Amino acid sequence: MKYDICVVGSGAGAGPIIYELSKAGHKVIVLEKGPWFKTEDFAKDEMVATRKSVYTPDLKDEQHVLVQKKDNGKYYSQSTYSSGKDFWNGNAVGGSSNFMSAYFHRLKPVDFRLLSEYGPIEGANQADWPISYDDMEPYYAKVEEVVGVSGVVKNHKHLEPRSTADFPYPPLSENIFSRWLDEGAEKLNFEIFPSPRGIISQPKEGRNACYYSNFCGSYGCSSGAKGSARAALINQALETGNCTIIPNAKVYHLETDGNGTVVKANYYDHSGAKQSIEAGTFVVAAQAVETSRLLLMSKNPEFPNGLGNNSGQVGKNIVFSGGGVGAGQIYFDDLTEEEAQRLKQPGVFINRASQQWYEIDDPAFGPRMKGGTIDFVTEHANGVTKAVKLKKSHGNLIYGSELKSRIHDYFTKQRKLKFEIFVDWLPNDNCCVELDPEITDKWGDPVAKVWLGHHEHDLKVGKYLAEKAEALFKQLGMKNVNSSISGAVSSNLQAGGCRFGNDPKTSVLDKNCKSHEVNNLYVTDGSFMPTGGSVTYTFTIYANSFRVADHLKERLK
Repeated sequence: MKYDICVVGSGAGAGPIIYELSKAGHKVIVLEKGPWFKTEDFAKDEMVATRKSVYTPDLKDEQHVLVQKKDNGKYYSQSTYSSGKDFWNGNAVGGSSNFMSAYFHRLKPVDFRLLSEYGPIEGANQADWPISYDDMEPYYAKVEEVVGVSGVVKNHKHLEPRSTADFPYPPLSENIFSRWLDEGAEKLNFEIFPSPRGIISQPKEGRNACYYSNFCGSYGCSSGAKGSARAALINQALETGNCTIIPNAKVYHLETDGNGTVVKANYYDHSGAKQSIEAGTFVVAAQAVETSRLLLMSKNPEFPNGLGNNSGQVGKNIVFSGGGVGAGQIYFDDLTEEEAQRLKQPGVFINRASQQWYEIDDPAFGPRMKGGTIDFVTEHANGVTKAVKLKKSHGNLIYGSELKSRIHDYFTKQRKLKFEIFVDWLPNDNCCVELDPEITDKWGDPVAKVWLGHHEHDLKVGKYLAEKAEALFKQLGMKNVNSSISGAVSSNLQAGGCRFGNDPKTSVLDKNCKSHEVNNLYVTDGSFMPTGGSVTYTFTIYANSFRVADHLKERLK
């Protein structure tokens, strides 16, 4: 059978395409490398996402080669199988959107014109987007309604223009610490506001409301409240009868006809046998690193450097999320009994953020420059993660009664609260994806070799924001306040590699995310982004995929 649309991947970049095109009556087939977990499969097993590769491939079967900079400035490469440091995100129907924390901040108008707004930075490859915030705004609003976003809009210095007055779902329940943050911020003349979340606070179309397990990040949602592509979009696409999903299908080559048109997606099925799918249009949304890898593997005489890569731009300018984390502790003995009990309340959210310094205009910092976001969060509910961090003191392993006492005190005498800093990861020549010339996966295909070079400017901005967040924690009387800003990357925050633009010489995709060089190939995960902004990417990936879905519906009429 020849399908209208073949989608490779099923996460945030794929979900809106699958949803919209299926509802429009087109025959859609989805090739997902991972298994098909259902809502009822997602239990809060503390070991699942900390000690077992349940949602990600076994590193013996599939690995990455990471290229990182040593302290002496030289780069070295190491496979994740040899290091044991997994670089995978979620591999399952719904992709990594199953396992996100779902902080849904929009990009700002300035994020679409980073280069023209702030000028070039030596060693960075910024580029303006070929579309504007106004082009994306209706689709942000659509995500809020269709996927489901909870919160309340509060005016602040860098609030982006909105076509709707508020979010469609009321705010999620909050811990007393949220109120304390509000009070402390007022004393310091800091602007903070309630964080919108892609988690519904009321039931919606077969999905239950949040029940406050605080097992959001790295875990699937067993209520369906979190707005994963699977729960919010794909389940409804299946109800149309126009959507077919093949799980455990690893696509290894997109085949063209010699005239710039993809005709087949070749894949390995669950048994390892080679299969293929024919379709009129192909959409790749396998997450940034793996999308670049697939296009680079899809070589042929027409595209000797990889599919759609005669410009040499595929895999270039990968971006992650710059910034870091910080924390502070509140000891229950310093509170009244009532305050301590309310602070101990499990599950409910902090949901506060500051974008007061989304743009930094401070002579002490330097020229006017793009800043970022501070998200205030609670510590993850997973007890294993907390306990493991307590096994060392000053670099020495502790055990026995000393370790027992330390764990007991940590869980009963205090609560740690955190903040996360998000700044632009400036695209640069040392952050890219290649095919490794030696290491292959279990099917014999070259694995992705990922260069993880960061720009020092990112650290300067991150440290500036961390100082502001630390000041607020200290205003609240918190103890052991600290932060860490570095160029380390998180595999769950990746974009770029197939940036869109108007010039085929410097970009892979056009403004509608169609390959400049391939007639019927689209890329709709975060790969399209020339720059990432100073927020997490999922909301924008969703919005852009809905935008491209409208374009595809017009094209296929």
